[in-house]
Amino acid sequence: MEFSFSYYIGLSGIMVFTISGALAALEHKDHHHDLFSVFFTGFITAIGGGTLRDITLGNYPVSWVRDENILWAIFVGFLLVILLPGILAKLRDELFLFDTLGIGIYTVLGTRIALDHGVNFFASALLGMISAIFGGVIRDTLMNEVPFIFRKEIYATACLVGSVLYIVLNEWNLNANWNLVISATVVVGIRVVAVRYNLGLPKIKIFD
Repeated sequence: MEFSFSYYIGLSGIMVFTISGALAALEHKDHHHDLFSVFFTGFITAIGGGTLRDITLGNYPVSWVRDENILWAIFVGFLLVILLPGILAKLRDELFLFDTLGIGIYTVLGTRIALDHGVNFFASALLGMISAIFGGVIRDTLMNEVPFIFRKEIYATACLVGSVLYIVLNEWNLNANWNLVISATVVVGIRVVAVRYNLGLPKIKIFD
């Protein structure tokens, strides 16, 4: 197995998404959650998007079954939530840190995996976006919350922009590591600005 820069970035994305999901379960005001339910919510948040991407691509076994380091990253994220819940919650509340970093990393890595499987550019961009958002959709559904993609702030669109940027820079033969950093940073930047200034796409009105 190749332990490259992007591999370790991917593991960090797994960890931050685990933290995001576990914190959401731990802090949910309408439910009491034990350790298993907190772990499971973090786990499904971390692997949901990547699993759907791998199934779509026919990439079996799916990544978290194939690579035990992914499970270790999930366990570390869960352990951090249990040991440092106050500190992590404060960081998340102030900067939307974990969701934002997670979608940035997952977007570009999901796009790259799709391209590596010979998928066309349009489908690769969509799969990059799905990799980033689907775990959060499952998490919010489990928590009986409205998923982020249906809320006002720009979310999935930021992922799609980052995915398209990654594809363009890849076609220009930019160094893969620089491409990862730049494209993920663009996703994070769009998301942070959208949340801070309450920006969203125009609504479509079908009925008056």
